[in-house]
Amino acid sequence: MKEAVVRDNFGIEGDAHASSSWHRQVSLLAIESIRKMQALGLDVDSGDFAENITTEGIPLPELKIGTKMLLGSDIEAEVTQIGKECHSHCEIYYQAGDCVMPKEGIFVKILKGGLLRSGDNVIVVTQDTDV
Repeated sequence: MKEAVVRDNFGIEGDAHASSSWHRQVSLLAIESIRKMQALGLDVDSGDFAENITTEGIPLPELKIGTKMLLGSDIEAEVTQIGKECHSHCEIYYQAGDCVMPKEGIFVKILKGGLLRSGDNVIVVTQDTDV
């Protein structure tokens, strides 16, 4: 998808996981995580893990809950979950015996929506440093 409309407290219009009733409105996964799976011989790419946004150069699993992010020029998001429980293993898990999304994918809620385009920057704005 070349661009998507991201709505306040909802997520991406038309996405099956978008909802104002929960905290996993948009998912992100780093290209570095995808490359780990490619190194295991899997023919996978961005989007194959059902992530909405693929990033590069941001250590997503190291972010803390509450970290604020800027998606594109004006979309404000807040990290709400790191990783997820994998209830029924996906095809990727069966091929490789592992999958990165449950451990390395993150989820955000949308504080302020806008238009997101392929190639837009994702910037970590604030991160709580309390341990």
